[in-house]
Amino acid sequence: MAEALGLDFGTTNTVLAMANSADDTHSIAFTSSAGTTDSMRTALSFMKDAQLGVRALKVEAGQAAIRQFIDHPGECRFLQSIKTFAASPLFQGTIVHARRFQYEDLMEVFLKRLEAYAGDGWPTTAKRVVAGRPVHFAGANPDPELAMKRYNEALTRFGLPEIHYVYEPVAAAFYFARQLKRDATVLVADFGGGTTDYSLIRFSTEGGRVSAEPVGHSGVGIAGDQFDARIIEHVVAPEIGKGSKFKSFDKILDVPSNYYISFARWNQLSVFKTSKEYADLQSLVGQALEPEKLERFIDLIEHDEGYPLYQAVSATKMALSAQEEAEFRFSPLGKAGEKTVRRADFEQWISGDLARIEEALNDILAMTNTAAGEIDKVFLTGGTSFVPAVRRIFTERFDADRIESGGELVSIAHGLALIGERDDIERWTA
Repeated sequence: MAEALGLDFGTTNTVLAMANSADDTHSIAFTSSAGTTDSMRTALSFMKDAQLGVRALKVEAGQAAIRQFIDHPGECRFLQSIKTFAASPLFQGTIVHARRFQYEDLMEVFLKRLEAYAGDGWPTTAKRVVAGRPVHFAGANPDPELAMKRYNEALTRFGLPEIHYVYEPVAAAFYFARQLKRDATVLVADFGGGTTDYSLIRFSTEGGRVSAEPVGHSGVGIAGDQFDARIIEHVVAPEIGKGSKFKSFDKILDVPSNYYISFARWNQLSVFKTSKEYADLQSLVGQALEPEKLERFIDLIEHDEGYPLYQAVSATKMALSAQEEAEFRFSPLGKAGEKTVRRADFEQWISGDLARIEEALNDILAMTNTAAGEIDKVFLTGGTSFVPAVRRIFTERFDADRIESGGELVSIAHGLALIGERDDIERWTA
């Protein structure tokens, strides 16, 4: 009987897969007020509900959380990209409607909502959970031991007899390895929302059974979310006052750039609305040399336009993966929200990020003493792998027929579930 549950707790999306057998898996489907999906946005929303009691909260996850936040912006507390706080010692919990939640509480609440959304599809027969973890956690000065302690505390609350952790690119490699017809040295590059991770693994087939020897791992806390932030920085922020000036007595000063940090995470705009910085921003309008720009900024915040902005930016980024230029359209900005974005400009904006992604690739090849020509297959997974400038990092170094991609959202979870069915699981754990 299949017993393993694979958990890909991602920065942007979370996927769970259950092993049907040693070589077959299926995704777990979730049905919420937002519909049915097998990939759940890693987001939570909390709202007071008088029908549930004084201290009770109505909690939603994924797209349902986004819907609740948009419908009730002033009443709803919204949290997204929870994973980015896992390794941060600075994150000591958060207050939600007068209740304190530690990191492990948030992770548990999120997974409990997924269990509820799964209904009868939740794997009650699972004996072990195999959870993915990045090679390097996102954030400044991340503490991986702290992250794993938090993961373990949250997952222990589900009562499963066994909990295992596997590097995410290792799981992706195992998922892809089913395609291999001969022994091979495989490099997997996993591009998530917050991190880019590499794993180098030597696969061999003996008696129809795949065995593997992990060779090395590397990674960097940069991926798709950072690329979105670069578009916002260069396309949106200048139209709402970044880089503009205001007059204070007889001095001409820069509008503080820290006002624009919130645009890196769209849900932070609702938090910014209640901050001292927002009050300061409002007071600057009368002193600004270009007051119309700050007025646009204030309108975005007042009307909770963060999520539509995020969608417009993501659509532009995706379009640039297929064409040399794309139209950015965001009607709340009026004419200032109608721009043509050139791929060449976008690639210049992310050039520093690309350099760090390539540096991590260099690191794994150097630390394992592996030449590019010794790698038989390169598997690229994650949505950011479609960005042409990212793919060029690999096509310029490896023959095109060695590079493959696919299963961008599900490969890690399904690889974790397959690893969980093995009797040598300890060889694969991080």
